[in-house]
Amino acid sequence: MVFSLPDDEIVFPNPELADEDGLLAIGGDLTPERLILAYRYGIFPWFSDDDPICWYSPHERCVIYPERIKVSKSMKQVFKNGGFRVSVDEAFAKVITKCAETPRKGQAGTWITHDMQQAYTKLYQLGWAHSVEVWKNDELVGGLYGIAIGDVFCGESMFSSVSNASKVALIFLCQQTKFKLIDCQLPNEHLLSLGAEMINRKTYMQYINDQSSNSNHH
Repeated sequence: MVFSLPDDEIVFPNPELADEDGLLAIGGDLTPERLILAYRYGIFPWFSDDDPICWYSPHERCVIYPERIKVSKSMKQVFKNGGFRVSVDEAFAKVITKCAETPRKGQAGTWITHDMQQAYTKLYQLGWAHSVEVWKNDELVGGLYGIAIGDVFCGESMFSSVSNASKVALIFLCQQTKFKLIDCQLPNEHLLSLGAEMINRKTYMQYINDQSSNSNHH
């Protein structure tokens, strides 16, 4: 059953009530408060420009355990000697713009609408959203961005304008950061080839809930 969110309070229905395809609710807004609450419940927004805001919580999620990421021999070479420089949080706005502009197979437009870009840039300014940038000769050639909920990185999108650049960003995220779980939301061949696996919502929420209880103790 799909719920309509009230405008006057920031609440979400129980994610277990989501449709088979994960659609849970429509409406609401993209304020930082609502977005953070959504991620803490394993919910994320996903919609096209002409649609109302749609909120999803898939029954199964595609995730990468950083220590289990598959890095091929050739990719190890690229990572070491490919001439890339990798940075974190250096060019968040550029990364999200590139993710929105990059054409995707089988997609006419982008779901990273102008409103979404503004909302996540705000989350970046507040310290919730992060980006990994991949540079070649001082040009931004790849990257990814997402939201950090404690030790879980909820990946939103990635782009690559040269071969392997987004893979370099993802490997860096797994090897050089503190995250215990990378949430990729929905599976694709590219992610599965890197060792992504499917886990159910309950397992996923255990990771998120561990964060919520831990982060209150700091």
